[in-house]
Amino acid sequence: MPTSNIILNNEQIKHKIKRIAYQIYESNVNETYIILAGISKSGFTFAKRLKAELEEISDLKIELCEVKVNKKNPLDEVKTSIPASAYQNKSIVLTDDVLNSGATLIYGVKHFLEVPLKQFRTAVLVDRSHKKYPVKADFKGISLSTSLNETVQVSFAKGKDKVELL
Repeated sequence: MPTSNIILNNEQIKHKIKRIAYQIYESNVNETYIILAGISKSGFTFAKRLKAELEEISDLKIELCEVKVNKKNPLDEVKTSIPASAYQNKSIVLTDDVLNSGATLIYGVKHFLEVPLKQFRTAVLVDRSHKKYPVKADFKGISLSTSLNETVQVSFAKGKDKVELL
C-alpha cells in the first residue's frame, strides 16, 4: 500500500478557496454575473465551494455549470449542464481540482472558446506543473513539484477535505 502525505488539510483548503475567491472577485469587479464551470466530479465540487465563498464576499450573481470531459478520450464531445447561449458573452472561470498534464483543462477551454466570451479564466486547487499542453491556471491554491510516478488526490468530504500525495 502506497504511503500518503497530507499536503493540504481541511482548514488549509478552506483558506486556499477563500483566497482564490477573492482573486476571482478582484478580476471580475466590474461584472455583475459570472459562471463557474467545474470539470465534472472534483472540479465541479471545487466550483461549488468557490461559489459559496464568492457569495459571502461579493454581490456577484454566480451560475454553476458542470463540464463533462471524457478523461480517457478527451476528443469526445464536451458536455455542459447549461447551453452555450447561457455563457455567450459572459465571464467564465473554468475550475478543476488538479492540473496535471493540462489535457482535461485544455479540452474544456477549447469547448468554451467556440462561442464569444467576455472573459475566460482558469482556477485549480493544485498545479502539478507536468504540462503537456500550453495551458495555465490563472488562479491556483498551491503549486507542487512532484515526480510523474506520484499521484495527487483531492478528497472533498464536508469538514474533512484534504489533498494527499500518494
